[in-house]
Amino acid sequence: MKRITLLILLVISSLSLSAVERDSSAFVHRVGVDLRPALILQQNDFFRGTNRYGRPMVASGSAHLQYSFMFPADSRLGKLYPTAYQGIGLAAYTFMNHVELGTPAALYVFQGAEIARFPYGLSLDYEWNFGVSFGWHPYSKDEGQPGANPNNLVVGTKTNAYINGALMLSWRPKPGWSLSAGLDYTHFSNGDTTFPNSGVNTIGLRVGATRAFGGLLPEERRTWGVFDGPDDEIQERFVTDVVICGAWNEEMVTYMGEEIRVDGKFGILALHVNPLYRLTRFLRVGASLDIQFSEGMNIQNHIAGKNPDHIKFYRPPLLEQLGTGLSLRAELEMPLFSVNFGVGHNFIYKGKELSGFYNILSLKAFVNDRIFLNIGLDITYTEASNNLLLGMGWRFGK
Repeated sequence: MKRITLLILLVISSLSLSAVERDSSAFVHRVGVDLRPALILQQNDFFRGTNRYGRPMVASGSAHLQYSFMFPADSRLGKLYPTAYQGIGLAAYTFMNHVELGTPAALYVFQGAEIARFPYGLSLDYEWNFGVSFGWHPYSKDEGQPGANPNNLVVGTKTNAYINGALMLSWRPKPGWSLSAGLDYTHFSNGDTTFPNSGVNTIGLRVGATRAFGGLLPEERRTWGVFDGPDDEIQERFVTDVVICGAWNEEMVTYMGEEIRVDGKFGILALHVNPLYRLTRFLRVGASLDIQFSEGMNIQNHIAGKNPDHIKFYRPPLLEQLGTGLSLRAELEMPLFSVNFGVGHNFIYKGKELSGFYNILSLKAFVNDRIFLNIGLDITYTEASNNLLLGMGWRFGK
């Protein structure tokens, strides 16, 4: 323990001795830690008390270690997005119930920036995290067997997606140091790839500290006159993103008054054509034509067998598996990443499960100016299952 403490002190000391004269052509590197105590949103009987302890599960907590960087002050991205940072984080979570939920860890990419700046070194900041969590103890109905976990009707897989968003008030007492406190929301889910998948949601506090070193810091960039980016370089404000996604999920049906999981996995294929207009360097808005095929859509209407222990189905006709909708989109655009949110409704469909509104939340990670990876969720407000959106996209336009 003494060696670890000494190592931490040496690292902090070396960072504190970084040169005062900063290079505007150098990257800024940031190392941060934060703690996030939270309340579990009790949306399932498991959290309300139907667990091995017979009491509500209320609290959770996590500790995070983050590394991020900022683009050089005199680079194009550094001028367009002078306070933006992006990087990778590692977290350890506890839900005060290791036996039934586990003590998962999360590995994620993250990005943040200032929303507004105030006197005395204060600013209002945001940050999102998007990644994968692992180490969960999933549901298992084999009561009396080793590893049985029949009460956990919220988590069906050992690995789940991890999504987090936060608003923070940050204070910079001296150049390179930042202390922050705020509110954050966290969601864990597997996108209905395996049932059960009620998901785990928390809301809570976040407190942390960050040390920055290397290039010209945001507070110093203001005095150097490089804080405002070259908006006139935006020659063409319209772009069109074409995204192709594939995924899989499971389906639940109601038969003889009982919810039953359908055997097997169902494939999903989606196409999104999304024209976007750039309002500012940070925000694009537009609409999207959304076409999605799902093998398991409306399968409830095609039950073939009568044995409730092993139900068989006819394959739904293509028109009941295919939905075409239109969604309104807003996209937060930052270096390397864009976060796209949409609200839509199908206008060509057949069957109840495609009749409602849907939300799309996706993260675009750009490989270059044209090609990006797409990772997200499609949430449908009917009896239809939700699903992941895993694929690639192409951007047309400057």
